[in-house]
Amino acid sequence: MILVGQSPLSLNDFSELIFKQKEVALDKAALVKINTNFEFLKQFSSNKLIYGINTGFGPMAQYKVNEENILQLQYNLIRSHSSGSGKLMSAVLSKGLMIARLNSFMQAYSGVHTDVVELLKELINKNIAPCIYEHGGVGASGDLVQLAHLGLVLIGEGEVLFEDEVYPTIEIFNRFNIKPLSIHIREGLAILNGTSAMTGIGMINIIQARKLLSWAVLFSAMINEIVEAFDDHYSQELNVVKHHKGQNAIAAMMRNILKDSKMIRDRSEHLYNPDNLDQEVFEDKVQEYYSLRCVTQVLGPIYDTILQAENTVVNELNSVNDNPVIDHINQNIFHGGNFHGDYVSLEMDKLKIAITKLSMLSERQLNYLLNSKLNQKLPPFVNLGVLGLNFGMQGMQFTATSTVAENQTLSFPMYVHSIPNNNDNQDIVSMGCNAALMTKKVIDNSFEVLAIHLMTILQAIDYLECKDKLSTVSRSIYDEVRQIFPKFIEDTPKYKDLEKVKTFLETTDHITAFSK
Repeated sequence: MILVGQSPLSLNDFSELIFKQKEVALDKAALVKINTNFEFLKQFSSNKLIYGINTGFGPMAQYKVNEENILQLQYNLIRSHSSGSGKLMSAVLSKGLMIARLNSFMQAYSGVHTDVVELLKELINKNIAPCIYEHGGVGASGDLVQLAHLGLVLIGEGEVLFEDEVYPTIEIFNRFNIKPLSIHIREGLAILNGTSAMTGIGMINIIQARKLLSWAVLFSAMINEIVEAFDDHYSQELNVVKHHKGQNAIAAMMRNILKDSKMIRDRSEHLYNPDNLDQEVFEDKVQEYYSLRCVTQVLGPIYDTILQAENTVVNELNSVNDNPVIDHINQNIFHGGNFHGDYVSLEMDKLKIAITKLSMLSERQLNYLLNSKLNQKLPPFVNLGVLGLNFGMQGMQFTATSTVAENQTLSFPMYVHSIPNNNDNQDIVSMGCNAALMTKKVIDNSFEVLAIHLMTILQAIDYLECKDKLSTVSRSIYDEVRQIFPKFIEDTPKYKDLEKVKTFLETTDHITAFSK
């Protein structure tokens, strides 16, 4: 059980709720504050002109709404902005959105009735996810369209995802005896005005990006084993003179993985031997290609980028991102733009660039294994069958290459794609939800590339018959993945194997570059 409202949610808390199916509990003291905040708004808004309570929205705020229509106004806002299109978000993403919106409301600055947070808690704990579409939000007056579809479900309309099927909301509500939300004052605007879609998706992206980086470090270590590389390029002595946290963290992780490998070589024992000076051409390669030798320098900035994204998006998760902000402590209502998603949008763009670079490193290491002229140790395409008759991993390289190319194109930033809309009321926007969704696509793609990379590494290990010389960590992964992807010699379709290995990488936590 994760208590929401007492202290800030961490990335680990969020991960436990999303991937470990932990349930939400609402802090009682926070619920008291929410009620106090609601009662303050109820009293304060009497006989005053308050945006979004007795006025229209956005550029329509100049029009006053009559007293008898103010509750209908909130329903109209939800229904009119339920205008999304494109693919449905997965239930995982929708759940992340709900957790983010709930946590914002629990800060007690939104003027909502406690009915809202109680209903959100129930939907989260029962894994009832609103049907929310990818297209629609510009991330400026919040994720308006995505959150409108959440609002539509809360009032008992629209559709939900439950146990991988789409149902009318009211059917599932009736099944579980759930009462739809009744608007009290401004719940419609409070639900819509926020960054919770981009934030929820962003949190999931960061969790998966951390996992990707951990696998990329492990596979980089394993390829160094396969080629019997020298150990100095990930040594503490070499990396410590470069004053970057990420680079030194990656180097330390590689040292930990490879500490008991029987394949990694000590340069002083091999190249520093005086007998080698008599050779005109050195048989041993003095330095490896960059994709093997510069792992700490390439993955280090990615480590730092993920940490920065985590810090920023976790801050957003625990922030109030409404407009206006209902402040019962200072007895006032403050109008502004806390719904603007620039913080999340920029971090998602940086993250997708970083993960694209990670996939590029993986593709280059893959190419090194597949190209016999480069590695001079393995047959072309790590073909364990008859050259010419069989093809090994040749077909799979095309998939990896095309997928990395897609990542490179997707990496163009959304943050600089502001397009004015809403009668120019929203004249500069963040496109934060788009940025988060595109980052998710890059991350999903990268799991495919790393799966192909791992499959090739395992084939190479079997060709070299070196599994007993691997480090303990490398051997553990070899043994586990060979259970779902056996060694192959004859050509067979590989798309189902790829899906199995990709799923393994997405759902398994063996190592982490971020362990304390």
